[in-house]
Amino acid sequence: MPSPGAISTLSRASTLDEFERGTFDLAIVGGGITGAGIAREASLRGLRVAVLEAEDFASGTSSRSSKLIHGGLRYLALGDVALVRETALERKEIFRLAPHLAERRWMVVPSRSRAGLMKLRLGVTTYEKLGAVEDADVHMNWSRDDMAEHEPLLNSETYPYACTYREYLTDDARLVLANLRGATMQGATALNHLRVNKILQEQGVASGVEAVCSESQRRITVKARNVINAAGPWIEAIRTMENAHAVKLLQLSKGVHIVFDAERLPIKNMIVVSAQDGRTIFVIRRGPVVYVGTTDTAYDEGYDVWPSITSSDVEYLLEPLPRLLDIEPLKSENVLAAWAGLRPLIAQPGKKTTEISRKDEILVGDGQVVTIAGGKLTGYRPMARRTLEEIAKLRNENFGARPDEDPLPGGDFDGDLDALAARLAQESGLGAETAIRLCRLYGTEARDVLSYGANPIAEASTIVSGEVEWAVREEGAATAEDVIYRRMRATIYDPQVRDAAIRPVALKMGELLSWDAARIDREIEGVRSRIDSELAFAGVNS
Repeated sequence: MPSPGAISTLSRASTLDEFERGTFDLAIVGGGITGAGIAREASLRGLRVAVLEAEDFASGTSSRSSKLIHGGLRYLALGDVALVRETALERKEIFRLAPHLAERRWMVVPSRSRAGLMKLRLGVTTYEKLGAVEDADVHMNWSRDDMAEHEPLLNSETYPYACTYREYLTDDARLVLANLRGATMQGATALNHLRVNKILQEQGVASGVEAVCSESQRRITVKARNVINAAGPWIEAIRTMENAHAVKLLQLSKGVHIVFDAERLPIKNMIVVSAQDGRTIFVIRRGPVVYVGTTDTAYDEGYDVWPSITSSDVEYLLEPLPRLLDIEPLKSENVLAAWAGLRPLIAQPGKKTTEISRKDEILVGDGQVVTIAGGKLTGYRPMARRTLEEIAKLRNENFGARPDEDPLPGGDFDGDLDALAARLAQESGLGAETAIRLCRLYGTEARDVLSYGANPIAEASTIVSGEVEWAVREEGAATAEDVIYRRMRATIYDPQVRDAAIRPVALKMGELLSWDAARIDREIEGVRSRIDSELAFAGVNS
């Protein structure tokens, strides 16, 4: 039986029935981090919430970030002090709610000179004060000897100094799922692969939405007192449903990341490097892989779910690595995986995407649809609160203070992820690598995942069979892509074994969801084609 608050694909038809049965307080269009955060915030205040996602939860921007819970130190230089303070403080709150999805890590920023180090220290000190950083997490200044000990690959001839400060590593898609399930535990209703195609209106005011289920082709109407447009890069499409002449709001920016085997790029921490144009790029270790990103280029090709990755994108990210690290130059054929996403920035004419603020903005349309645009992953909770404040103004109501927040699903432990993984390994007999991987994705719910099956899904894999059933029964996975890309995260964190996992995932889903052989084959081919398209720049085939 699914647990309380489960988003179960097995009960998809009854969820559609539930959408149609009554009137919701809020219909939220978009199941990324913004929509998920609003849903949880509203549900905690006792509001009845419906979340409708056209593709899969977190399938857009919210699974394509650099996967950092950070305040954005570089935004201090842009003058966004309020944004930096808000998000710097939020890091601790997200760690409190979901320590498995906010892992403390050291961020290393190399410097060519002592003067550069002093300037960097000033900025980091300001950042730490804004974020109320505790003494144990205060930055360190590294000399050549320190670098030789802690990050020996750093080119200390070019960069003889480094400032090292705390940031938090997350899994963006898993954070979305945790917030959505936190909302459904409070009574919200959420469903993916449910595309909104019309805003319903009564006397010129939004009164709900019409949507079509991509799995069954069933058309439903969802009545709601208020409609919230939290569709990320696709907010423009929703705004035109309310008003065909809505003024364009966004400038889209494409961000690309590339993934390497950690044996080829054996760094220990998270490292900042400057690209040729002066932009900041992150080099981040995550278990058996290291990823590098991101680009930041204007994207005017439309609202693509899967923006293309070009050879020039990859070369841009490869170029600074030999300057930063004592390694052989890496080539595009060394890339194991890659991802690209679109950032929905509030357009500022005359500015490059790198100069545009990451602040969020809330707009109320002619039909009183509330649109939330822009913002950063780390600031999703304050964005949710501001959105609900706007709803309260429209209703001339006061929702009152919400109750204290319990941890997100899987987050009910003391924050020591290594200790949690060690206990799991001891209890289950799993290897250490499998245990830490499961704890990073599922936290304390890793034990529940294992109850569905603890066998490796493929030879030499840290992915276990129970993850497939968990994804279907608890997390709304409806396709093999949903599972492999956004539940297991195999395409980016386990690219060495992802191809071997595709068929077992599709077969198990077919068993659970009564797929015929043709559907199973389509699912397998769909994931393989998707991986090939992401690696087309290198001529790689799965």
